[in-house]
Amino acid sequence: MSLVTNRKTQFNYEILDKYTAGIELFGFEVKSLKSGKGSLEGAYITIRGNEAYVTGMFVPPYQVNNTPADYDPYRNRRLLLTKEELTKLSKNEGTKGLTIIPISVYNKGRKLKLGLATVRGKKKFDKRQTIKKRDTDREISREFSDK
Repeated sequence: MSLVTNRKTQFNYEILDKYTAGIELFGFEVKSLKSGKGSLEGAYITIRGNEAYVTGMFVPPYQVNNTPADYDPYRNRRLLLTKEELTKLSKNEGTKGLTIIPISVYNKGRKLKLGLATVRGKKKFDKRQTIKKRDTDREISREFSDK
């Protein structure tokens, strides 16, 4: 079950590869994400050395009065990936036109996982085709449901 999703991913990007990563969080951040708060809009993955970080992910405090005074809801959070995944992602990050973005945060047992993907941005005409296909699919489903 997905707790937080990046809804614009399918529309704005063409997904090439998907990965799953663990994410390093504080306890109150886990509680906040499990209650459905947070946003992945504008977030992206950076790779520095042999570590990956998610940048721009917004996680508000669970209880404002009980959080540390110096807490930053947009702080960089470390991702837990294997060495093979890190080398693939670092190669993809260096390729022109490719970006690594988070897709969703979800539960896997008691742990929180971050779904991420290597993507290529869609052009305007690709987005128009996506809208057109969605509208035709909606009309077809309406026709069949009416009968």
